[in-house]
Amino acid sequence: MFESGGKLNYANKEQPKPGWDGPILVEWGLGVMSGKRVIAICQSGGEFDTDRDGFLSYKGGDAHAMEVDGKLDYNDFKMEVAEMFNCSLATMSVKYFLPGNRKTLITISNDKDLKRMIKFHGDSDTAEIYVMTEEAVDPDFSNMPGSRSSRTTLSEMAVPVEAPLSVVEDIVDDPNESGLLLDANFDVVGDTNNIDDTITIGAELPVPISFAAANYDEKNAKAAQQWQNDITGVGQRFNSVHEFRETLRKYAIANQFAFKYKKNDSHRVTVKCKAEGCPWRIHASRLSTTQLICIKKMNPTHTCEGAVVTNGYQATRSWVASIIKEKLKVFPNYKPKDIVNDIQKEYGIQLNYFQAWRGKEIAKEQLQGSYKEAYSQLPFFCEKVMETNPGSLATFTTKDDSSFHRLFVSFHASLYGFEQGCRPLLFLDSIFLKSKYQGTLLAATAADGNDGVFPVAFAIVDSESDDNWHWFLLQLRTALSICRGITFVADREKGLRESIAEIFQGEDVFHGYCLRYLSEQLIRDVRGQFSHEVKRLLVEDFYGAAYAPKPEGFQRCVESIRSISLDAYHWVMQSEPISWANAFFRGMRYNHMTSNFGELFYGWVSDAHDLPITQMVDAIRGKIMELIYTRRTESNQWVTRLTPFMEEKLEKESLRFSALHVLMPNGTKFEVQGDTIEVVDMDNCDCSCRDWGLTGLPCCHAIAVMGCLGRDPYDYCARYFTADSYRSTYSESIHPIPSLEKPRRKDASQAAVTVTPPPTRRPPGRPTTKKVGSHEVTKRQLQCSRCKGTGHNKSTCKEVLLES
Repeated sequence: MFESGGKLNYANKEQPKPGWDGPILVEWGLGVMSGKRVIAICQSGGEFDTDRDGFLSYKGGDAHAMEVDGKLDYNDFKMEVAEMFNCSLATMSVKYFLPGNRKTLITISNDKDLKRMIKFHGDSDTAEIYVMTEEAVDPDFSNMPGSRSSRTTLSEMAVPVEAPLSVVEDIVDDPNESGLLLDANFDVVGDTNNIDDTITIGAELPVPISFAAANYDEKNAKAAQQWQNDITGVGQRFNSVHEFRETLRKYAIANQFAFKYKKNDSHRVTVKCKAEGCPWRIHASRLSTTQLICIKKMNPTHTCEGAVVTNGYQATRSWVASIIKEKLKVFPNYKPKDIVNDIQKEYGIQLNYFQAWRGKEIAKEQLQGSYKEAYSQLPFFCEKVMETNPGSLATFTTKDDSSFHRLFVSFHASLYGFEQGCRPLLFLDSIFLKSKYQGTLLAATAADGNDGVFPVAFAIVDSESDDNWHWFLLQLRTALSICRGITFVADREKGLRESIAEIFQGEDVFHGYCLRYLSEQLIRDVRGQFSHEVKRLLVEDFYGAAYAPKPEGFQRCVESIRSISLDAYHWVMQSEPISWANAFFRGMRYNHMTSNFGELFYGWVSDAHDLPITQMVDAIRGKIMELIYTRRTESNQWVTRLTPFMEEKLEKESLRFSALHVLMPNGTKFEVQGDTIEVVDMDNCDCSCRDWGLTGLPCCHAIAVMGCLGRDPYDYCARYFTADSYRSTYSESIHPIPSLEKPRRKDASQAAVTVTPPPTRRPPGRPTTKKVGSHEVTKRQLQCSRCKGTGHNKSTCKEVLLES
């Protein structure tokens, strides 16, 4: 059902006056109790008018219909309506009329209010709901609801024509920091900066917001005492109007009184005590030809009872932000509930959760910058990366609507280090970003000569998809000057198998499937009622088959799997062992079997995920820069030929060769006898045990032969494990990015690229928990207590159904 331009006039009276700023009507039909289908007719863009009897009428606007379940909670309903009309949840309030009462608007602000509304309309066929869209408010002022009833009547809020100044000031404390509690629009007749005339209904002041009132705890106001003398009197000067306002707020909090603005603009501020009849008053204005604000008049006397007779004061979001900003620098995970407790203890002010949360959001933006601004800076950020780090690649793409799609970054120091000192081995993996706009980070990491993680390239994309992985590999192929012989360790899903084969075709590259992903898929795909212990044995045998260096060892492990489950055996044999089993794999993985090798790198990302995109990338850049410098400095102190880790491994192998016996033939192949009989081929650097070829270090059999021949085992180690190669890996530096200021375009015809935030935003609620390292969501698996199977409980057990 859809209507456009329809008219509703419930009171059947006069036509409405212009000036109503976008109410949305939602009409519920067919019953709204739990279990019944509800048709919500959502209408926006109409107008309201009040007739002589006080009844409201509505006309005009567009309409949409949607089915609503009586169990739908308030947040889901509000989000659906917001998406339907492209409204902001932050500037939207929901109201309705009680049956038979078209004068009083009731506010719905939570699930309980929504249930009350359903209950009140239990005998009615429809319920009209109005979603009031509000205009943006000055960020220095709180628009959080105060402690007041959700019932609001227009008759209570409407100001009579020719209302006296005192009434106007009670409603309009500050034109710039509006504390209005209205459901209609008002027009100030005369100078809005000097409100001493009258107001009329039906004009276009900003849609009202509610003032953030907080309760004052006199016993705990210890920290606030330092502000008691911040206002000294006439002649005191401030650097700006903003500084004066902030000082005034702190002064009022410390002295336990509420104030209201009579004049408030960029060059003058007049404030009086909010208590009726209290003579306290202050006036400050700008000194001519300067930005300084000076107190010109002040009556410091209070005749009111201060906090005893007032339950609110100017505890704005910006004030909360200013209080917690320094602590937030030290503790980035400062929780809103802790903010509430700390401010109550230190200042005697009882905030609610949302006041603390919004104050924290403002403080974060002041410390970190704007998310939206960060996306707009991407073109200039990429230019700066390549300008300050020649040889780097930083590129991005947007969607048709100019919203962010994906960003690829690879620094020259990383590319050079990988090509000069690292093994031709790349690990591809991803991590979900829990930032405001979500997204996923794709990464390619390498292993340095000391088996440490070495970041090569990364990308931030809107989601992990086949297309985004394909794009990432295309950019990686462009960034690398040499690709021949590279082995990728990655998942076989998400289009990676096809993309690697297509993009690196003819480069003699290899794709080793990640054992972690394969084992997880094995457990998911194999049907059967297995206990946790049996599943553990399946995975253990699967890993044994993968690590087995010879086909015989592989076969023993898969036969063990077959004895447990025939389905699991068939799954293993059909999963392309040539791409994951050591016995058959043709590439060189150096015994690295899983793609989550770069845990250190993913830890950096997790620490920076809450930053705006350019700052997150720069934080990662800083970590890589620090890593390169630290490892370069450490390696300059080494005196060994190999890296410490490889030196230790070679030493362990050397301790094993003393019990071996070498038979000396005339050729270059030697028989080595011990627990087993192995053949060492010195010309091809190979041993029949296959450890030498799999790891790049001579095995104990080869070291025994070298001892007989008088050769140095170090000469037969892969060059990637030498200290010199390690130093080459970290020989280049990543340079800082000094500034993100937008450059001026020399050519006016050269249009700047516009990048806006992606449409996806972080959903409400607590983010999903991840396992450290594996990046998997932690979920407890359901197990049946009757048959011990998984994936169901005893009430849905199929065995019980079969028995019956």
